[in-house]
Amino acid sequence: MARPDRDLREACIAEAMAIVAGDGVERLSLREVARRLGVSHQAPYKHFPSRDHILAAIVARAFAAFARFLDRNPRSDDADADLGGMGLAYLDYARAHPLEYRLMFGTPLPDGRAHPEMMAEARHAFALLCDGLRRRAAARGEQPDDKAIVLDALFIWSCLHGLAGIHGASLVDTLALPPGALEASPAHVLGRIGDALGH
Repeated sequence: MARPDRDLREACIAEAMAIVAGDGVERLSLREVARRLGVSHQAPYKHFPSRDHILAAIVARAFAAFARFLDRNPRSDDADADLGGMGLAYLDYARAHPLEYRLMFGTPLPDGRAHPEMMAEARHAFALLCDGLRRRAAARGEQPDDKAIVLDALFIWSCLHGLAGIHGASLVDTLALPPGALEASPAHVLGRIGDALGH
């Protein structure tokens, strides 16, 4: 019995994610998606003109889930504390969703100009960080220009991305770190970021 179009599209996305999870993004192809679903090899092309299109669809969902996770970070009257909370949320997401995190930040992505929907939630997540920095500046009576905000946001992102990568690397187990060092690293790194930004 033929699947309704919507069901087939969702099934293709779910199967594509399963392929990436089990075999790596290199094994993703529309033909493999069709084979695993037991449909004709042409069926997925009705919804996804190419492998890039289905990859963009699963990456878009990863960015959307990431942005929702950051959006749930509570806001208070303390802009510094809110930025710290966002930083911890970033690290929590990377730890709890390693596959989605690798898809977003460790996978060669399709051209964002050809797949704007893939990048919409990525921009939203980055905008949350920039907005947090603007709130912080306003609370201090400062008026940094947009370039300064973006540069500070890139600095913070670089630090957190690096730390998330360390936490997810098997190499870290071989470094004989002092007990508790890895667990203490998020608060330490966020404190150093605060120092660098003048907290």
